[in-house]
Amino acid sequence: MTDQSDPDDTRCPGPGLRLLPWVTPAGNPCYLSTDDSGSYLSRKADEMEAEQMREGAAVLADAEEVLDDPTAGPLTLRVTLEQATRALGDALRIATSRGGRLPLPDDPDADG
Repeated sequence: MTDQSDPDDTRCPGPGLRLLPWVTPAGNPCYLSTDDSGSYLSRKADEMEAEQMREGAAVLADAEEVLDDPTAGPLTLRVTLEQATRALGDALRIATSRGGRLPLPDDPDADG
């Protein structure tokens, strides 16, 4: 597992590295270097991503209820937006991680 210095840089730095769904205590992204998708840390990351997606679905349902309530006050709206922002960040991190593990497409110009 490696620790990168820029917390805003969640791009996978190279093949074979997986962006993990957690950060260091300093808030920096963590990467896992392994060829074994069934390793202990890979399974823990998969479980955490699944939990984050379930939480995101629950936050979306709550946000829809709040938006449908014309009496929702500023505090309720603010808390809902904070939760939605966190859930969206988690979903984008998961998408970045999964996208970084997709095989690269073949270069169409390589054959021609």
